[in-house]
Amino acid sequence: MKLFGTDGVRGVAGEWPLDETTILRLGAALVRVLPHQGPARLLTGRDTRESGFWIERTLARGIRAMGGDLLSAGVVPTPAVAVITRAQDFDAGLVISASHNPYQDNGIKVFSGHGQKFDESLEREIEALVADPHFVVSPDASADIEYHEVVEPYMRHCEQALPLSGALSNLRIAIDCANGATTTVAPRLFRDMGLDVQVIGNDPDGRNINLHCGSTHLEALQTYVREHRLAVGIAFDGDGDRCLMIDDQGQVVDGDAIMLILALHLQRTGGLTKDTLVATVMSNLGLERALERHGIRLLRTAVGDKYVMEEIREHGYALGGEQSGHVIVAEHLFTGDGIVTALSVLRVMAETGRSLRDLASELVTYPQVLVNVRVGRRVPVAEVPAIAAAIDAVERRLGKEGRLLVRYSGTEPLLRIMLEGRDQAEIEAWAHDIANAAKGALGAG
Repeated sequence: MKLFGTDGVRGVAGEWPLDETTILRLGAALVRVLPHQGPARLLTGRDTRESGFWIERTLARGIRAMGGDLLSAGVVPTPAVAVITRAQDFDAGLVISASHNPYQDNGIKVFSGHGQKFDESLEREIEALVADPHFVVSPDASADIEYHEVVEPYMRHCEQALPLSGALSNLRIAIDCANGATTTVAPRLFRDMGLDVQVIGNDPDGRNINLHCGSTHLEALQTYVREHRLAVGIAFDGDGDRCLMIDDQGQVVDGDAIMLILALHLQRTGGLTKDTLVATVMSNLGLERALERHGIRLLRTAVGDKYVMEEIREHGYALGGEQSGHVIVAEHLFTGDGIVTALSVLRVMAETGRSLRDLASELVTYPQVLVNVRVGRRVPVAEVPAIAAAIDAVERRLGKEGRLLVRYSGTEPLLRIMLEGRDQAEIEAWAHDIANAAKGALGAG
């Protein structure tokens, strides 16, 4: 029984694995598996989804059934839980969020007492315990949760990423909070730092998180930046661990461009350890080529910011992330933090005097196409003759002038097909060749 995907436990709220019984047992299993001295002490935070509160209370019952205790930070960004878990000696931190997904979904992310996402060996232990029929959990423990203030200390942590905020006092920016977790922090933080800020996506109602707003729906922010003639737009996702940006022309500055901006600046200032940037297999070939021109190596991992984090920690690298906007600045935290990412880019602008558009222009992306196929079953694609033949044909046509990646999503029943090459129309046709083969062999109907 596999509970954990690439980013915690995720599903439709109320259905397995986010049904009441499984959540109760998950909370109890966490206490049993966690290393701790004395009663286990856990911190939870959540985004604005209407299901977050009952999931939090159900976790509390399971945790208390095993003698642990759970304190709630309320609605806060994911990285706030990671920061405070580490700073205040909690045994673990839990985030109730489905990130960029619609409100019907939810999830549970687990951070260790070091503020880092759980490794897979601990996840497998928890899964085995939850599935063990001999592991009995009483459903009668108290669900009452004491509130624990984290916003102020988290804001102080974020401020360290932009010590020169006064240099940007005339910079007019907009932030899109995705009607999510950053609504409790970002508007006040940016204004307290003296920035001229306008805010959209800041009116959560439990069901409008990520709805036509935030980092997965950038159109509203692009229009807003252009119409109000602003210098920068910053879009967070539902739980605040990623951000994408918009330049003064309304053009998207994605995670690859953000990583390039930060990597080049760190290299210039002597902070890019081993001249290496860690990214996933999804980052554009153009990022790799741009880094090569500056003598920087791109080290690729599997998709998922936890794999980026593991490489950074193991080898002492300074920077990594994903094209989607998860960026890990190791100086601050070993997980993605959308607010710190945005402030780090603003810091480069302050120190160089260059606009976001100018900084991002160093990335010239290869045409890219992403196609998702909903599947009814997961079979290794190499074992499906029709898919394998389609992949082989595309790889022969690409040669060394592009990249092909075919993988299953870690959080949804999807086969993801990514193609990069010289000609957009050509790679779109090839991607759909593979997609059609997959629909015929694995389609959900």
